[in-house]
Amino acid sequence: SLAPPPEKWSGLQDVEARYRKRYVDLYANPETMHAAQMRSRIVSFIRRWLAERGFLEVETPMLQTQAGGAAARPFRTHMNALGIDLYMRIAPELFLKRLLVGGMPRVFEINRNFRNEGLDKQHNPEFTMLELYQAFGDVESVMEITESLAREAARFVAGQSGGSANAMPYGDYTIDFESPFARVTYAELFEKGLGFSSGDTARVKKEAEARGVSRKFLKHLEGEGRVGGKASIEDVDPLLLVNELFEEFAEKSIDPGKPTWIMQYPAALSPLTRANRDKPEVADRSDLFIGHMEVGPHYTELNDPDVQAARFRDQLAGLDDEESTFRNFDSDFIEALKVGMPPAGGMGLGIDRLCMLLLNQRTIRDVILFPMMKPVE
Repeated sequence: SLAPPPEKWSGLQDVEARYRKRYVDLYANPETMHAAQMRSRIVSFIRRWLAERGFLEVETPMLQTQAGGAAARPFRTHMNALGIDLYMRIAPELFLKRLLVGGMPRVFEINRNFRNEGLDKQHNPEFTMLELYQAFGDVESVMEITESLAREAARFVAGQSGGSANAMPYGDYTIDFESPFARVTYAELFEKGLGFSSGDTARVKKEAEARGVSRKFLKHLEGEGRVGGKASIEDVDPLLLVNELFEEFAEKSIDPGKPTWIMQYPAALSPLTRANRDKPEVADRSDLFIGHMEVGPHYTELNDPDVQAARFRDQLAGLDDEESTFRNFDSDFIEALKVGMPPAGGMGLGIDRLCMLLLNQRTIRDVILFPMMKPVE
């Protein structure tokens, strides 16, 4: 080796240098090597566990002609051979559902998604997701899968160090993976966190303005091309403000040490989800939160081609030309639904965030070997 090693006792301490020079960090800091090895073992455990339950692992395209399956800004590239623009996938959902149509009843994929958005302790532009679909299942069946999987994975990790899955350390508190996960509806949590009903439109607008949510949200919508630069809060669907208030205030009221399902999201916020049969204003959707992080959404999947086509059109309404180019109407997916997709439950689970929770790592950069870093000038 021609490079001097880190100081013998203190090792490589500079945080940014650790991420930029992971090849030094790994041999200088045993805890870094341990986290990397355990992440690999956790992913292997998940694959074995799902295979034992009859799920088939598949791979779907990462380069796509349309960015679909989630509401996020994609990375764009160009294919010279065909002279077409392509997008790094933001989610594999629409391709995995095509496999249900084709006759694969239980499928999953553990692979990378790419989103041209934030970079912080919980976000990296490329990240690993487990996405899974079960024919003739529903939101309850995939919730059971995730709850059981998370519990077994916690037991697996705790068993490596002699710990317990009912007291997994994470920062300043512990997480109980052994007890049944808590459940609360979206409306109940909104009222608990903000002190008024999400159906009170006048109060929603007033609180959004008073708490600064309106200005931030309008700026976000302008950046996405959803509203013009002179738009006011009166131009925004009140439900979108409800969700902004919910994400900024209500979600933080959840006990971080108790895994919690938030259930019955408004149907308008879930365009790929089936509406509840008894309460069509809410969707059969549940999101799992642990340690103040969203770990994964779970759904009863929408399989009606006419309803899905109408929702795609609603999503495209109001977008500017640039934004609508990559949120194009996926007519082939509608054709697949016309062929016939069985009733199904689906879910996405953030592998990086799950590893953060299980390995007591407070930033996503500590569970990704080579996180995104701004180049050194």
